[in-house]
Amino acid sequence: MTKTLIVGNWKMNLNVHQASLYVHELSSEINHHDDVDVVLAPSFIALQTLSLQVKKHHLSLAAQNCYWRDDGAFTGEVSATQLRGLVNYVIIGHSERRHKFGETNKEIRAKVQAVLRNGLIPILCVGETADERANGETKHVLHDQVSGGLANVASDEIHKVVIAYEPVWAIGTGENALPKDVESAEETIRHQVESLYGHKAATGTKLLYGGSVNSDNASDYLALKGIDGFLVGGASLHVQQFSSIISKAHQLKGKKS
Repeated sequence: MTKTLIVGNWKMNLNVHQASLYVHELSSEINHHDDVDVVLAPSFIALQTLSLQVKKHHLSLAAQNCYWRDDGAFTGEVSATQLRGLVNYVIIGHSERRHKFGETNKEIRAKVQAVLRNGLIPILCVGETADERANGETKHVLHDQVSGGLANVASDEIHKVVIAYEPVWAIGTGENALPKDVESAEETIRHQVESLYGHKAATGTKLLYGGSVNSDNASDYLALKGIDGFLVGGASLHVQQFSSIISKAHQLKGKKS
């Protein structure tokens, strides 16, 4: 059974105590569903504490980033090797990493490779800016970012990669992408994966949507055949909102099967 994947990206929010309290509150709000995987992506400093807490609540953890080398003299960085045993997933290439910290496709593909090398699951983020969208460059950008991010991924590894489509212009802006736009982007991404790895890989790749997702619009996006879950930003910081999204994912799973 293919499970719906709901990932909450907390970004640079919540200290260790707040993060621990959040997990306690969330676990009281939601039921465990066999058809939905729930993943939390706190800051690095909270991972150790939460790793001891989430297992009994059927939750998993993701890191928000990692460095591409396994060890060495890289002050301030955290490697995928160091994340083993703490997380199952690592978010790679988020638009904030690309546009605020200048990460390139070359760096991102190296990070994807490092995550896979260490037995973890990369969530590769792709998406266009408002200017790129206005100039009709969405398909070109997605082609570039998908092929660039997957360049070091072998054919027998592609099934381990999750791709998240996050239009930059819709992240934290309250401006929602129309379902038809998300569907078009999903088709573009899968077509690119197919050109690289074949039809089976394209249909089997788990594809998430992110971009001002909340409990009000979650059902519209989850109803799209090619969307396998969410990478949720701001709404994931609110227990009630996030638990509502999880519940809707469970309710809609049967309709899409």
